[in-house]
Amino acid sequence: MVNIADKTIYQIYLRSFYDSNGDGMGDIPGITAKLDYLEKLGVDLIWINPFYPSPQNDNGYDISDYTGVDPRFGTMEDFDVLIYEAKKRSIGIMIDLVLNHTSTEHEWFQQALRENPKYRDFYYFKKGKGAKKELPPTNWESKFGGSAWEKLPSSDDFYLHLFDVTQADLNWSNPEVREALYQVVDFWVQKGVEGLRLDVLNLISKPDKMEDDFIGDGRRFYTDGSHIHEYLKELHAKTFSKKGLVTVGEMSSTSIANSIRYSNPAEKELSMVFHFHHLKVDYKDGEKWQLDQVRFAELKELFHTWQVDMASGNGWDALFWNNHDQPRALGRFTSDQPEFHYQAATLLAATIHLMRGTPYIYMGEEIGMINPRFEHIESYSDIETINHYRLLQEEGLSERETMEVIQARSRDNSRIPMQWENDEKAGFTTGTPLYPVSDSVSWINVRDALQDPDSIFYFYKKLIELRKTHSVIQVGNYTPYFVDEERVISYLRENEEATLLAVHYYGEEPYKLELPEAFLQGEILLSNVKRDQLAKHISLAPYETLAVLLPK
Repeated sequence: MVNIADKTIYQIYLRSFYDSNGDGMGDIPGITAKLDYLEKLGVDLIWINPFYPSPQNDNGYDISDYTGVDPRFGTMEDFDVLIYEAKKRSIGIMIDLVLNHTSTEHEWFQQALRENPKYRDFYYFKKGKGAKKELPPTNWESKFGGSAWEKLPSSDDFYLHLFDVTQADLNWSNPEVREALYQVVDFWVQKGVEGLRLDVLNLISKPDKMEDDFIGDGRRFYTDGSHIHEYLKELHAKTFSKKGLVTVGEMSSTSIANSIRYSNPAEKELSMVFHFHHLKVDYKDGEKWQLDQVRFAELKELFHTWQVDMASGNGWDALFWNNHDQPRALGRFTSDQPEFHYQAATLLAATIHLMRGTPYIYMGEEIGMINPRFEHIESYSDIETINHYRLLQEEGLSERETMEVIQARSRDNSRIPMQWENDEKAGFTTGTPLYPVSDSVSWINVRDALQDPDSIFYFYKKLIELRKTHSVIQVGNYTPYFVDEERVISYLRENEEATLLAVHYYGEEPYKLELPEAFLQGEILLSNVKRDQLAKHISLAPYETLAVLLPK
């Protein structure tokens, strides 16, 4: 079993990280070119978003060939070089696999369209309803808007797509499908891959009987489905267990009970899970595309509940604020204004890096990248964003109101180019960037961060080092602390070696706090305001984070 408690994982959205050949799009050689930077940061694994051949209707999550490299990102030889060079720096490569669906351009689906009976059963095809069979088999909704069913031309049949119409769901109840996917995993393991991030993995188990959902959008029928644990145990036995892979499942709308089963080593399913409850505390009535203020008390309660309950069942969390599907946390949960930039960015980092679990850093997070505010829909390319722009307009929102929602929620917020240098192309490319460059590049970029010993980058580097050197951060118990302090997320981590008190203040005005006597003799392990002494009564600065270590 791989030790994941001391590790930190860095996520790269490939097309926006670094362009090595001037075509405006990030590529695999671009990652290789920046390995020294990632080694300096100290990360253990690099998770790379999909780079397989794809029509790119959903940024590569619509895979048309599981065992190839899309030419726009490089070659298989480039990937082999990346694996080799990363290993020289003690960095593993984690790839992103989509096992819930394929592109409709995948050969399996194309064979299914030709009525090949073997491949027809690789997907979900159902007859339509209504007198003319023109209505979808169920009223389930796609995650991207509209029906989850698409009618085939000149046929009464529909196929299921929980995501885009070009992403057909695979039929995991078919053993031949599962075996074909296990061969895909084995192919990449033989290439030297050390980790797998598995996209929307808890949606692979569909019900035997598909029926209308009269109280929701259909997700209750296929989220954490009845066969999910059976499938994951088989997947683990036939693939993961052979090489000791680090595995993380993206688990949409999952429960704590299921997450424990997914990630408890005794269950032999996954190393850890991504869940997203803490990233929905600014959704209005649970709807992503309806804005609301951050419900901080709910955020705090979610963190505490998941940390305590996952530990009680020996489950393991993937800890994160940001990824390629989320707007950046800086500016969402804190201010993103220059006056608070360092404190807010480091506060967010320390909040999760000192918790129990494996922290993930999304590219640019380590320099404090913020969301751009593009004024026109033409600046956005994300399919989900464009679909919801249209839907919001149809609901009667004005252009200004619609763009306010788009600016806050679009996945393109996190997909703009990595800001390497202060120039019009962000040091990302010599060509024309695929995505617009943010104006913030003038004051947020890697070159400046590396030259400033007090930058956000070096704070992240220290957090990574602390996790490696302090077992209390890796495996210590988690106990919520200062639970009645309104804008404070605080907890104790404790094991046989030490007790750690972590205090994270999410406010913009000074805040008085009384520290426990026992910790006044402790060591200030971490501070983002250069606090160098402790007192019983302290005044927390805006967005202050403080960690005090008390050895035993």
